[in-house]
Amino acid sequence: MAKAKYHFDTETLSYKEVARGWKYLLKRIAIYFTSSLILGAGIAGLLFTYVESPKLKNQRHENARLKAQLELMNQDLDEVSMRLEELQKRDDKIYRAVFEADPIPSSIRKAGFGGTNRYEHLKDLDNATLVIDTKKKLDILKKQLYIQSKSFDEIVELARNKEKMLQSIPAIMPLSNKDLTRTASGWGYRIHPIEKIRKFHYGMDFTAPTGTDVYASGDGKIVNLVRQQRSGYGNYIVIDHGFGYQTLYAHLSGFNVKKNQKIKRGDVIGFVGNTGRSTGSHLHYEVHYKGKAINPKDFYYMDLTPEQYEEMIRIASNHGQTFD
Repeated sequence: MAKAKYHFDTETLSYKEVARGWKYLLKRIAIYFTSSLILGAGIAGLLFTYVESPKLKNQRHENARLKAQLELMNQDLDEVSMRLEELQKRDDKIYRAVFEADPIPSSIRKAGFGGTNRYEHLKDLDNATLVIDTKKKLDILKKQLYIQSKSFDEIVELARNKEKMLQSIPAIMPLSNKDLTRTASGWGYRIHPIEKIRKFHYGMDFTAPTGTDVYASGDGKIVNLVRQQRSGYGNYIVIDHGFGYQTLYAHLSGFNVKKNQKIKRGDVIGFVGNTGRSTGSHLHYEVHYKGKAINPKDFYYMDLTPEQYEEMIRIASNHGQTFD
């Protein structure tokens, strides 16, 4: 029961009980209610500011996880883009050149996407910049892969009509090298072991014991067979494969063919040696297209798996001495 409230009457010099009506009660209720609301709002504000709810905490962790996944995906997309660019270069400079097809213009391969509002619906998402960047990379890769697949379809069709050309292209390594241990030095600048100066190496070297079989890398005709024990390439063979291709096999110890002889891919044409300007038993091998030396590494597609091809490139790209 609420305590009674008294008022001191100065005229009668006595205390009189104050009557409490319904207005007083309403006023008291309003005061209590308002105070409770203010207190509750203050407590709620403190909780939302300094205390994280389990649901909000889980959402924050999930957002962080998704952001990390998007960042990793972006790194993977960058690597895929680099690999695709390498494939595009090989397609234009080797595969399409082989079949005398024009390279695909960069304006087509790298064409962008129309419309300024293409990614407008993603701008309200968390980490919108990262999400949009990832989506753009995916769209670009999808378009470039589509163009590349169409290019390969065209090459396959050209190949069906050029069986003789396919047999003539120098498409295997010139000696047995399945484990790649005989890969010595590749295309590019090297320190010449005799002259001790930096020179360009227009071919690829394979180490092997003297007398190891050397194979023709494609069908063709022996157009040059030179014997010179002490200078230059030493004993060497040149094969004309037709269609603009020639191959050269140098520092041989002996021959297994005659000039003007027609040969098939895989025929033994000679034997590894150490003739000419050479510091060790090895085979120097070159590929020429329309009179110009080109990198032989792009022509081993009948011999090597993609993994073996990558390993061969790694070994051949060393910057040590050549054996020429």
